Amino acid sequence: MVTNKVITKLNSLLIKRFGIPKRKKSNPLNLLIATILSQNTNDKNSYQAYKNLKANYSDWKLLISEDIKKIEQTIKIAGLGKQKSRTIKSLLSELNRKYGKVSLDFLKSYSNEKIIDELTSIKGIGVKTVSCVLLFSLNRNVCPVDTHVHRTLNRIGIVRTNSPVKTFYLINENLPKGIAHSFHTNMIRLGREYCKSRNPICNKCPILKMCEFENKNNIAVKIKENDFMLLDNI
Repeated sequence: MVTNKVITKLNSLLIKRFGIPKRKKSNPLNLLIATILSQNTNDKNSYQAYKNLKANYSDWKLLISEDIKKIEQTIKIAGLGKQKSRTIKSLLSELNRKYGKVSLDFLKSYSNEKIIDELTSIKGIGVKTVSCVLLFSLNRNVCPVDTHVHRTLNRIGIVRTNSPVKTFYLINENLPKGIAHSFHTNMIRLGREYCKSRNPICNKCPILKMCEFENKNNIAVKIKENDFMLLDNI
């Protein structure tokens, strides 16, 4: 059940296991583009795609007039190149058309709800992508919900939802102040290292005692740490 108290307890257990993750504040447009590249791929591939873009284009505005196939080739390593290149180009074109410049600095004065409405109006940009900008660039106390966070929160029994978007709104209604970054980052690590979609490593899980997952198993494997977080490196 989602309550402020339950989330606080879970956050404390996660910090005890993983610590408080380091963070740096990034440019919101950089962060948004990196998050688009991260869709349906791993952090290392999307990070390489982001670095490829930065190396080939000194200004994001250059992508507006660039051939879509060249952009697609530049970000190929991240997968879904056609889809992602179109989303990025649409984003930049819309910003330039609407505001006369390629920047998201204007978002700083907007409410969370207005930012979500503004950016999700662009095809290919969803709530999860926008929530990453809110957390990592604008320092809002908002917890993005990806497949890892959605899966683990449902297995633990904190939520009973059938989509990451529903989990997002439910968890953020009850999120204690100031914990969003550590909670989000450590929940991802929990999902990657322990609460995997297949064969979760329940017997070593740091939140085993509060987890309500019925199909716990006792497989004995070595935990592989996965502590590279794309959005804390942009």
